[in-house]
Amino acid sequence: MNEPIPVMRAVDHGTAKLMPDVDRERAWLLTVDGAPQSYVDLDEPTHLEFEYTRRLGHVLDTVAEPGRALDVLHLGGGALTLPRYVAATRPGSRQDVIEADRGLLAMIGDCLPVPGGTGIALHHADARAWIEAAAPDSADILIADVFGGSRVPAHLTSTAYASAAERVLRPGGVYLANLADAAPFAFLRSQLATFSTVFEEIALIAEPGVLRGRRFGNAVLVASHHPPDTAALARRTAADAFPARVEHGPALRDFIGGAAPVRDEDAVPSPEPPGGSFGIG
Repeated sequence: MNEPIPVMRAVDHGTAKLMPDVDRERAWLLTVDGAPQSYVDLDEPTHLEFEYTRRLGHVLDTVAEPGRALDVLHLGGGALTLPRYVAATRPGSRQDVIEADRGLLAMIGDCLPVPGGTGIALHHADARAWIEAAAPDSADILIADVFGGSRVPAHLTSTAYASAAERVLRPGGVYLANLADAAPFAFLRSQLATFSTVFEEIALIAEPGVLRGRRFGNAVLVASHHPPDTAALARRTAADAFPARVEHGPALRDFIGGAAPVRDEDAVPSPEPPGGSFGIG
């Protein structure tokens, strides 16, 4: 049997590389310019390798009764880890994936294609332009995992963007975002303040060491108009190999402090990760 070999291509926004996992027969790590973007196991799509994707998976598992099909809009495609996860755990779901990098979409389609009949549709478009043109009340879940290199683009951080995301969601819908920051958390606090102006309920899932300011890391934002099942989320995230904490209510308001919501004219990308935070090969 031939051993899988790495694949490297120039894509629209850098150099993408697919590296096989020596421990899992059909698993691959996707990097763009050395920054990890996705990990996918084609034989086991419910395996979520990255810590933040497991936390997103925990939310996806608890937003509705197990197995119920959902309409999910993904901003940011990568190797389609979460769309494959939803297709496996919630068969019959309809999913749209919006990816700005046409070359990356082509690479994943060639090397790691999604099986037919999964209900996953891929679209080459800018994330904000797509949601501003999308039909209102058309999605149950919106997942934003968009990084230009290792930074969240500025135009996906403002109150205007948050309002566009809220408009796309149904009344019971949930917005999820993968964010990254470090103490003193100027970016993360501003994002929580921004989404608090649009959604009635927000929660944050992150590793305690990140929240204590010990290191740069990912944090998952959960926003909706109804209280999330924070008890179930806390149980699941605490049981992970790298346990996380769920913050909400008064503790999260204290964390936000005096941070101001972000307007389009003031928006900036998320901070550049310190050297070596996320880089691989």
